Amino acid sequence: MEKPSPPISDPLHDKPLAGWRLRLYTIIFEADTRAGRLFDQALIAVILLSIAVVMADSVQAVRLVYGHALTSAEWVFTLLFTVEYIARLLCVRRPLKYATSFFGIIDLLAVLPTYLALFVPELHALIDVRVLRLLRIFRVFKLAAYVAEYQFLVSALAASGRKILVFLSAVLMVVLVLGTLMYVVEGQTNGFTSIPTSVYWAISTVTTVGFGDIAPKTDLGRLIASFMMLMGWGILAVPTGIVTAEMAAQRRMHSGQAPTTRTCHECLTEGHAADANFCFNCGARLPPYQQQAGEAS
Repeated sequence: MEKPSPPISDPLHDKPLAGWRLRLYTIIFEADTRAGRLFDQALIAVILLSIAVVMADSVQAVRLVYGHALTSAEWVFTLLFTVEYIARLLCVRRPLKYATSFFGIIDLLAVLPTYLALFVPELHALIDVRVLRLLRIFRVFKLAAYVAEYQFLVSALAASGRKILVFLSAVLMVVLVLGTLMYVVEGQTNGFTSIPTSVYWAISTVTTVGFGDIAPKTDLGRLIASFMMLMGWGILAVPTGIVTAEMAAQRRMHSGQAPTTRTCHECLTEGHAADANFCFNCGARLPPYQQQAGEAS
């Protein structure tokens, strides 16, 4: 007979999430309840408004007229983000793990520049780092309407990473060879002053960017350039095909599973099935799934 699993406990505090911490955690880190969805929607609105303030503040004409209002709005947003950051630290079981995670660092950078500029005026130039708040908009993908697509895309990118790396390595070798060839064919008199400059031209041509600052003058050089332009279309299509194939495989693998934002209390990994008992990332036992009443599938 299987022994009952012990409660989820923190080695530092030896206390599972319960009471107000569990309720706060469910609202902030998950979005399968009405309160959780409202929190995420409000957070997205505040992030977008704060980015609008940062952008407006960078326009001198706007800053001269509305400088005081923009500064006041910035402090309101900073205080809101500070309260949210502290709330996240209070409700997670491992505050240090969250603080050093990707989103934990982004959350800190959302508030730190404003305080640094206040206490150390010499660091005022760092205040533009506030635009990193825009990265926090990725939290919108926790909403039920997007969570499945978000999970499929992330899984597909992770699964196709090596294939894309091999492909990009092959492309790099091609542009090195063709760039060197163009250096030999065109020479310094036609703007291809060095091999690195020629490789730069080859990259901009293969990627169909074509800045136009350097252009081949000889017939052979133009022939090579035409070949590279046509090849560029295929190069752009290959990574798309790789990721698309992986996304299709992920959809087949997870077909029939309703998406959730259920989050592991140990490693903060999202996307567990509603009936899962253990985290698919760290293996920790999951707490009971909390879902809005009347929404169970």
